[in-house]
Amino acid sequence: MGILDWLRGGILDLSVWQLVLVALVVTHITIVSVTVYLHRHSAHRALELHPVLKHFFRAWLWLTTGMGTLEWTAIHRKHHVKCETEEDPHSPVQQGIGEIMWCGVEAYRKESKNQETLKKYGRGCPDDWLERHLYSRFPMAGIVSLLFINVALFGVLGLTIWAVQMLWIPLFAAGVINGIGHWWGYRNFECPDAARNILPWGILIGGEELHNNHHTYPNSAKLSVKAFEFDIGWFWIRLFAAFGMAKVMSTGPVVERIESKKTLDKEAAWALLNDRFNVMARYSREVVAPVMEQEYRKADAARRKMIKKARKVLCREAILVTQDGRNHITAAVQSSENIALIHRLHEELLDIWAKRGGNMDEVIQALTLWCKEAEASGVETLLDFSETLKSYAMPARPALG
Repeated sequence: MGILDWLRGGILDLSVWQLVLVALVVTHITIVSVTVYLHRHSAHRALELHPVLKHFFRAWLWLTTGMGTLEWTAIHRKHHVKCETEEDPHSPVQQGIGEIMWCGVEAYRKESKNQETLKKYGRGCPDDWLERHLYSRFPMAGIVSLLFINVALFGVLGLTIWAVQMLWIPLFAAGVINGIGHWWGYRNFECPDAARNILPWGILIGGEELHNNHHTYPNSAKLSVKAFEFDIGWFWIRLFAAFGMAKVMSTGPVVERIESKKTLDKEAAWALLNDRFNVMARYSREVVAPVMEQEYRKADAARRKMIKKARKVLCREAILVTQDGRNHITAAVQSSENIALIHRLHEELLDIWAKRGGNMDEVIQALTLWCKEAEASGVETLLDFSETLKSYAMPARPALG
């Protein structure tokens, strides 16, 4: 093979379509490394990984991104703790969607130099010989090594594959997930930040597009919750688990419903607190939606327009409601006793969840009073919802031995 032939095709001498396939495969391995290893394992401990698999991911990320486990983990944990505040390392709500979408890497690099962040949020990250003497010490050496490997294997077009690999995480992780994932999309749950699900399926970003689900249940190894949502990261976790390379620690709150149960006891209170985001999503669907529909049907044209606008924001997280939205809620509440009632009871439920760090007897008492008021209202949907709250229970633990 002459030098020109080698430059054109490299050692493997692949066709253009084969090179496209290679680019898709290697970038997918990178996003799996990020979502499974850095995100779900290192940052949130939602699963444990076999040491061989963890080291493969560390080495791959060193080659393809130059990112260290410590920096990524610490920055992401801080993002959750300080989400949508001025201390959030990458919030489009605070910094603007354009800044995060196109300059998210710079925000990451800036925060990665913050030693206080690394010390406070980076606990439990690798600190072995390879980490200290290679991965953390020479982060750019991996990227440069990958450049030479790509050119050797694929010739001049290896430069293109390398460029795609270098852009993949900055574009999809730093830009799309951290930017659009807090700016545009749908919300299954009203978690206390702006996180949204971008699409109901995703392959290019490993399931990370289900960002609202993740921010609601950050310690869950599985990001999908609806039947139409597809989390390819969960597919890989299940595959690794089948070969003994992964162990799932959490998939979100585990509660059960016992239809014959009619008492709000301590068990029900614990279950409701654990599942409060699902409870509030159900309240929106099963109470607010039908009551607003009834009010809409009997309203005149002008009031219908107001009710329609209020419905969109009545159960939305407070930080996402604009002044216009608050005005629509106020107008709707003033126009109908039933709307005023369901809105007030919605706010009272939120107040009850805020008591979760206090005395459980106070939580039970507050829930009991809430149910009595709901049942005395004469609103059928509230009566039915009250009965479902009483049916909550914690699943029985398997007997030991």
